[in-house]
Amino acid sequence: MSVENSSVIPDTSSAGIVIIGAGLAGWHVIDAIRAKDKEIAITLITADSGDRYHKPMLTMAISQQKNASDLVRATGSDAAEAANIQLLANTQVTDIDPTNQTIQLISALRSDPVYTNYATISYDKLVLAMGAHPIFPKSLPEDLVWHVNHIERFGQLQEKLAAGSQRIAIVGAGMVGTEIAEDLLKAGHEVTLIDLNDAPLSQMLPAKATARIAAAVKSQGINFLGGYQVSDVTRNSDGKLQVSYEPVSATDSDDSQQPESLIVDHVIASTGLTVDDKLPTAAGVEFNRRTGIVVDATTLRTHASNVYAIGDCMSINGVACRYVAPLRAQAATIADDILGHEHGGYDHKPPMIRLKNKAISVMATGVPQAQGNWQVTTESDEELVMDLLDENNDVSATVTIKAPPTVKA
Repeated sequence: MSVENSSVIPDTSSAGIVIIGAGLAGWHVIDAIRAKDKEIAITLITADSGDRYHKPMLTMAISQQKNASDLVRATGSDAAEAANIQLLANTQVTDIDPTNQTIQLISALRSDPVYTNYATISYDKLVLAMGAHPIFPKSLPEDLVWHVNHIERFGQLQEKLAAGSQRIAIVGAGMVGTEIAEDLLKAGHEVTLIDLNDAPLSQMLPAKATARIAAAVKSQGINFLGGYQVSDVTRNSDGKLQVSYEPVSATDSDDSQQPESLIVDHVIASTGLTVDDKLPTAAGVEFNRRTGIVVDATTLRTHASNVYAIGDCMSINGVACRYVAPLRAQAATIADDILGHEHGGYDHKPPMIRLKNKAISVMATGVPQAQGNWQVTTESDEELVMDLLDENNDVSATVTIKAPPTVKA
């Protein structure tokens, strides 16, 4: 279970720091620790190869004709050698014992009888950075539906799409779904975007704002089906997928509302993220599947001794932390705390949220949420600015929406 994917039991002569998860969060912690201590033992455990890449690029790479290998900044083995760490690639954590501070491992390649070794390693400090996983409602069978939350799945989808223009249904019009829809459209595909709400980003922004986003999406040629839920996805005899959908307002007793359907080549799920409960439960940390692992807001320590959390699997004050911008500051705080350095504590500030679509400029600051006392401060055909006021009439969030600049002939 070394970086070469052999069945050799890893060296556990020095417990040191163990990090579970080789996404942006895990590698940021390694960078932060190595900036302050070049020698302390670090072990990185990941179920994949551990390659370093920038996940936000996945929602805009298809139209740029970039494949998975183009997005990799460094292979896991090269990055591990450069950082002087032990990388346990293609390795899964099966259990955590917080009392004895040990972790049980098995090869992620265990379907092959060559890779069947189990191992137990120790840790002095443990960092949970295993991210979050896509939610697949029962109506979206995993064997028929794609997601683009990981570079491996992105690469597989990108290979399928390379054959030419195809019909694609995207379920979920949050930020990721809306960004992917535009990216696929720009790549020459026919796109249908389906959401429970009447407009994209409706769980984050007020109706006046989302109406502009919906108009921009439709103006591009994306078929937006707002107010619909997917009831089933099945494969036809010709290999195409039939997506059945019906109005959210339909009731079981309303026989007049028969499901409609469309035929597509691919279905992509963008229906939110959840954090698997197995490892948080084993580690004895406070946890919620929807928001993630509870941490102290200033140290990012969990309720378990010597265990930290960072990134998509973590929550602060009941709010999931699923944006890239704060990761460096979070990692720096964890590094200082682990190494025993004095530090001022992590000061969590919600990052600016920016939709990457070119059809419309959407920026939000603070903690936007659809419901609440939103007030218009600027409104014209070119720009809409709204503030969300809290119970004290203080601004808790601001959204700015601008039409794209007109291209002069």
